[in-house]
Amino acid sequence: MAKGPGLYTDIGKRARDLLYKDYQTDQKFSITTYSPTGVAITSNGTKKGELFLGDVSTQVKRNNVTADIKVDTNSNLLTTITVDEPAPGMKTIVSFRVPDQRSGKVELQYLHDYVGVCTSVGLTANPIVNFSGVIGTNMLALGSDVSFDTKTGNFTKYNAGVSFSNADLIASVTLNDKTDSLNASYYHHVNPLTNTSVGAEVTRIFSTSENTITLGAQHAIDPLTNMKARFNNSGKASALIQHEWRPKSTISLSAEVDTKAIEKSAKVGLALALKP
Repeated sequence: MAKGPGLYTDIGKRARDLLYKDYQTDQKFSITTYSPTGVAITSNGTKKGELFLGDVSTQVKRNNVTADIKVDTNSNLLTTITVDEPAPGMKTIVSFRVPDQRSGKVELQYLHDYVGVCTSVGLTANPIVNFSGVIGTNMLALGSDVSFDTKTGNFTKYNAGVSFSNADLIASVTLNDKTDSLNASYYHHVNPLTNTSVGAEVTRIFSTSENTITLGAQHAIDPLTNMKARFNNSGKASALIQHEWRPKSTISLSAEVDTKAIEKSAKVGLALALKP
C-alpha cells in the first residue's frame, strides 16, 4: 500500500479507474518517439464522428524538472513545467495556455505521512484559488476540496470525502457539487495473480432525486491481455479488451450498447498506442 493519505484526487480513484478508464467510443491513435537526447515526442489523433482532432506534444526532462509542450489542431499551445522535490515532499507545477491569457496557474503539492495538500492559484488579477487537503493514513483518510473566486467573493466549489483502505479493499464516500450530490464507491482486488478486481459506484443527485448505480469488473486473460466490463442501472453495458502486443505498445477495443434500446447500433471505440 502507498505511504500516507495521498491527495484529495486519490479518494475513490481506484474505483473510477476500474469503471471508466480507457473506455471510449472514438478512434484514437498515438505514437511516441524519443530523440538521442531523450526528448519524447508524441502525436495523437482522435476521430469523433466526422470530426478529427489532433495534437503534438514534446516532453523534456532535466534533473528534477519536466517541461511538457502541446500544440493542438486549434492552434492552442499548452505548456506545463513540473519541478519534483524542490523541497522534501513537495511538487511545483506551472501551466499556461496560449492564446488564453487567463489560463495561467501555479500549483503546489505537498505529501507527508499523515497529510496531503494541493493548492493552486490562477495567474490573473482576480484569480480563482483552489485548496484541497487530506489528513489521515494510508488506511483512513478525510479530506476537502474548495475553490474561491476572488473576483466575485464566492465559493465556486466545495467538496468533502472520506476513504477507507486495507490490503485489497478500498471504500470511499464523497459529497460533491456544493452538497448536491453524494457518491459512494467500492473497489476490491480479488486475485493479484490474474489482476481480477470488482468495483461499484452509487451516485445520488439530491436536486433531481436521480440515482445512478454502476458495476464493473476486470480480469487478465493472460499477462499481456486485460478485459473489463461495466453496467449501470440506465441499461448501458460496456466492454473493453486491451492487449500489449509489444512492450509499452497497446491496442484497445471497446464497445457500448444500450440494453433498453437494443435496436440501436453499438458504439465501438478503437485505440492504438505505439511506443519504442
